[in-house]
Amino acid sequence: MAEEDVAPVEEATEEITQEDKLWALLSWLPWVGWILAIIALLIEPQKTRPFIRYNAVQALAVNIVLGVLSAILSPTCVGSILVLILWLVTIYWCIKSYGGEWITIPFITNFCKNQGWI
Repeated sequence: MAEEDVAPVEEATEEITQEDKLWALLSWLPWVGWILAIIALLIEPQKTRPFIRYNAVQALAVNIVLGVLSAILSPTCVGSILVLILWLVTIYWCIKSYGGEWITIPFITNFCKNQGWI
C-alpha cells in the first residue's frame, strides 16, 4: 500500500467538531490564512486538536511557498496570473477542510510529516 493511501492516525482517534472545521477553513483563507494558522498553532485549545494542527501546519507551509513564488514570479504577467490561480486553489482546500476532509497536498504533506510537524 502506498504512503498516500494511508489515512492519518488522528482521523480514527478523535472526532472532528464544527470548531475544528472552522479553524481549518480559516487557516486556508488566501492572503490572511497564514496569520490565522499561526494563531491556531499558538492558542491552547486549538493547538492540541489534531485536525486543526494538521490543516494549520499545511496551510502555513503552502502560504510560505506561495509567498515566495509571488515574489519571484509577480514581475511577469504570466507569473502573476499563475500565482493568482494558485492562491485561488486554496479556496478549494478551504471547502474540503470545512467538510472535515484530511487534505493531502503533494510534497507539502509529506514534507510536514517528515519534519514531525503533523
